Amino acid sequence: MSSWYETHIDRQIREAQEQGQFDNLPGAGKPLPDRGELYDEDWWIRDLARREGLPGGLPPTLRLRREVEDLPERLASLRTEERVRAVVEELNTRIERARRGLLEGPATILPALDAEEVVRRWRAGR
Repeated sequence: MSSWYETHIDRQIREAQEQGQFDNLPGAGKPLPDRGELYDEDWWIRDLARREGLPGGLPPTLRLRREVEDLPERLASLRTEERVRAVVEELNTRIERARRGLLEGPATILPALDAEEVVRRWRAGR
């Protein structure tokens, strides 16, 4: 004996389907957005920034985190150790401001960059 129980919500969905309320919805037959892409833990903030048309896209603390991640590529184009140290110093100043809550956006726990280590890696990549 099969016992099937239709909940109130199930009934509402079934009736809406029978009435065609789900026919021709926007996006019908199209793939889900971002399907198959790598997971991005900040997807929600990027989506919010896009929807809200925030100037500059991401909040400053998240842009800072991205700058730290992209630092090796940025440093590759620099010609002098002096310039590399200046970039690191400027980033460390902003990291400190972010850690103190002086930049807008989600809290950050980015550590300060070790200038000597950054310069060592920069030299090795040249």
